[in-house]
Amino acid sequence: MAKSLQQIIDENPEAETFRFGDNPKLCAQIIALVRSGKKTATVEAMRAYTREGDALPEVGRRDVALNWDGSPALMLETVEVVTRKFSEMDEEFVAAQGEFRDLAHWRKAYRAYFSRTGGVSEDMEIMCERFRVVEDYA
Repeated sequence: MAKSLQQIIDENPEAETFRFGDNPKLCAQIIALVRSGKKTATVEAMRAYTREGDALPEVGRRDVALNWDGSPALMLETVEVVTRKFSEMDEEFVAAQGEFRDLAHWRKAYRAYFSRTGGVSEDMEIMCERFRVVEDYA
């Protein structure tokens, strides 16, 4: 029997919940990449944590990635968190994200994403997280 989100949170009270992306299609695509093992890293604008009040990922903490409908998809454990400026992104971290051809493709995609979610600039701070899959609820 599948675990409910409430059961998962009860078992992992420190866990945060989140969705990848900003729409159902993108969320599903990213979850598929994580499940396949191609995606082991992600980024988010620091404003999501400072201005919007979300909890910053912490090394060792396990969080629940949700499907767009709010059902649990994956339990992920953070293995690294660093902040950098948008302009400081590098090819190695882009490759770990699993969804981009190269740094230029990453820049184009994240310029569009950050423009939709509050704005983008070369000196904006971004959170860069590496993670591992602990449990798949599919």
